[in-house]
Amino acid sequence: MHLLIIIGIIVGLILIYLISIIFSPWMKVKEQPLFSGNKTQNVPSCRQDIIFETGGLKLHGWLYLPENTHKHVACVVLAHGFCGTKDMLLEKYALRFVEAGYAALTFDYRHFGESEGNPRQLYSLTGQLDDIKAAVKFARLRDEIDADKIFIWGTSASGNYGILTAAEDQKIAGIIGQSPSLDHQADGKMILKRDGMPWFLKLIVNAQRDKGRARIGLSSHTLPVTGKPGTTAMLIGPGLYEGYQKITANSQTFKNEVCARLMLESHGPDLLKSAAKVNCPVLFHICENDNMTAPDSHYKIVEILKEKVKIVFNPIGHFDIYFGESFEKSIREQIVFIKEICDDKERNR
Repeated sequence: MHLLIIIGIIVGLILIYLISIIFSPWMKVKEQPLFSGNKTQNVPSCRQDIIFETGGLKLHGWLYLPENTHKHVACVVLAHGFCGTKDMLLEKYALRFVEAGYAALTFDYRHFGESEGNPRQLYSLTGQLDDIKAAVKFARLRDEIDADKIFIWGTSASGNYGILTAAEDQKIAGIIGQSPSLDHQADGKMILKRDGMPWFLKLIVNAQRDKGRARIGLSSHTLPVTGKPGTTAMLIGPGLYEGYQKITANSQTFKNEVCARLMLESHGPDLLKSAAKVNCPVLFHICENDNMTAPDSHYKIVEILKEKVKIVFNPIGHFDIYFGESFEKSIREQIVFIKEICDDKERNR
């Protein structure tokens, strides 16, 4: 009898806790807006608007094609980082690939930017991987593109998406990952040690609120994607708020918010098991002063990929690779990487 009473009390307390966090107005988190661009961007002549579908959703993207193309060309499918949108900074990469004679494809993931999907700002790793597969399928159906020369390019949170995609699609020609997240466990330990348990517990409580509201059909509960140290946001490490401000400065569609339930979602497929299935060449650009990924997070996957992977170490921070000489150096190396693979494929035909 006493045991039943204790169980009843525990269940009651849990229900009170859940009801309070789901419905209480005091759970709202302070917004931390980033200043997005207001200027009208010039549309490059090589860029065309595209729409493709996956899972019943229409995804909006941009396809860049070299001028006067008289043959099938390789195509780089570019995947932006955590909660990003296609108009942030991917175009500068796409234009350089076009200059080198290759096609490039960028797009907004479901729930973000101009693509469909409700609720808005919902991060889903499995959904984003399906979106990349749909982008690859779209590219292969284009007459201008060589279906055997599709490359997956990812940065930051999407830096491992090429591995996860190529593990299932053996026709992927090559993978490029910038500042990639390659070991969630190591990264998580580093971030938790730096940002502290109170920050982590706040995110969990907010995630429970969002998950609970979703289950009963209420509006989403969101957190800032990035915030200043000491605030409630997904990413609060030193310089991360300022870094996001820099890379989103010209975006018309980026929103500094994400559904809080992300903290309760799965990390998706096992990256190391996926790496063992990859047969194509891989290029990783590692930023040695990166404070979003653990410094040794690439070790395990490199051991698995062995001779298939090339690592380029850069003595810079996470956001530095997008600008200045660091950008110029990395894009040159990426173009050489693509050219070598394409030339090798031509020789073997």
